[in-house]
Amino acid sequence: MKRILVIISLLVLIVALPILMRRETATVSPDRADDRLVILSPHNETIRQEFGNAFAAWWKQRTGRTIYVDWRTPGGTSEISMVLDAGFKAAAETGRTGMGVDVFFGGGQPDFSKQAKDGRLVPLEVFTDHPDWFGEKGLVPSTFSGESYYPPDHVWVGCCLSQFGVCYDRDVLARLGVPAPQRWDDLGDPRLGGAVALADPTKSGSVARAFELLVQDQMQRSMRSGETASVGWNHGLQLILRMSANARYFTDSASKIPRDVGQGDAAAGMCIDFYGRTYHDELMKPDGTSRVDWRAPEGGATYSADPVAVLKGAPHPAIAQAFATFCLSPEGQRLWFGKPGTPGGPRQRALNRSPIRRDVYTPSDLANATVTINPYTDPATFTYNRDLTGKAFNTLRQFVRIACIDSHDELSGAWRALGDAGFPDEAMRVFSDVSAFSYEAYGHGDPILDGADPLKSAQRSSELGAIFRADFRKAELMARQSKAQTRTVGVMK
Repeated sequence: MKRILVIISLLVLIVALPILMRRETATVSPDRADDRLVILSPHNETIRQEFGNAFAAWWKQRTGRTIYVDWRTPGGTSEISMVLDAGFKAAAETGRTGMGVDVFFGGGQPDFSKQAKDGRLVPLEVFTDHPDWFGEKGLVPSTFSGESYYPPDHVWVGCCLSQFGVCYDRDVLARLGVPAPQRWDDLGDPRLGGAVALADPTKSGSVARAFELLVQDQMQRSMRSGETASVGWNHGLQLILRMSANARYFTDSASKIPRDVGQGDAAAGMCIDFYGRTYHDELMKPDGTSRVDWRAPEGGATYSADPVAVLKGAPHPAIAQAFATFCLSPEGQRLWFGKPGTPGGPRQRALNRSPIRRDVYTPSDLANATVTINPYTDPATFTYNRDLTGKAFNTLRQFVRIACIDSHDELSGAWRALGDAGFPDEAMRVFSDVSAFSYEAYGHGDPILDGADPLKSAQRSSELGAIFRADFRKAELMARQSKAQTRTVGVMK
């Protein structure tokens, strides 16, 4: 009996220990809360937990009321867009103005611009309540590095900044004899065949923007050297082909890339800054070094805004507006880059993000920060030109799907054969032929690929896919023939 009691006591302790050790949070269960806020977000669990707890504490301090933050996380911004489309369509059919969600929090600026265009967002009160926070002389500029941080009608606003860049494993690169990447071009190095991790831009607006910036980087470089934008467009698409030929996969989960790089399953990959920094910290050695590093490519990455917006027909509009204000407040801003446990910082885990307000980049704030680069004084900032590729944003993500994801077997097969043959010129010209997707035809968006008719879009995709796959197969055949001829000449000698 005594042994049984000991076993039962140990079991009770095992169950109770996590509860006893759990830190008190400001959020409460939905049945006990005075108020409720429903947020639709692609943000990860760490951001949701830290912002939920911090806002609940902020709300209680100002109102004396408790709140339950109800997070809805259907996936990335592409999945959220589908949820919003379906929700507002259903609301319209039943005569309602909203879909039962208060706030849209996190994602790329293009996703928020789309929702604004569809009339699903309402003006944010933070602009009228705190006008000194905004403007070119204010704390949050309307634009920076060519990116928009809030629109003229004030229906959304950026609350933190992010960059897409390259995360890489120093040990794997050393084994492959490849130096640390400096530019996007370096991910097309044939020595990285099968060792590059990429994400699917059709599943993520921020990933799609990274591919757009890659293309625009090539266009601006070509234009600076006296060539046309069309030549740079071709260079950008050709670089995407080489990178994709090196790809192990195209994942739906952006967080998978730095994890695989950290585990040595990939040498390098496209990665948003805070994911790269997080894995750098997690794998840090006692001497302060880490085998995983992240860097923004030289001349190929802007500081884009990660916005917040209040949805039309929000069931709790006053609380939703208060949440947007909290995100822009000094308390909300310091959460993004503070070290855990420091004044104003997160409670448990670092978020590794860059705040959008200029005034939090003070020496004292930066001393407690995990991100020590001030984006507003970063000399490596790239300036985005919306006129060059802005209308082709969705068209470019379709190019990646058609030519690289759907055709990956043919693409990678041709790339391996080209490498084995020493990249013969004629075969490389066929492999690199992107004339079917010219700047003149697709550089300002394609009404069929981007259109609302799925049958026409599928037909156009099929036609383009057939062209690219035929070129890849032809390039592979030419490479094999070139290699065979080289061997024959060698034998004859």
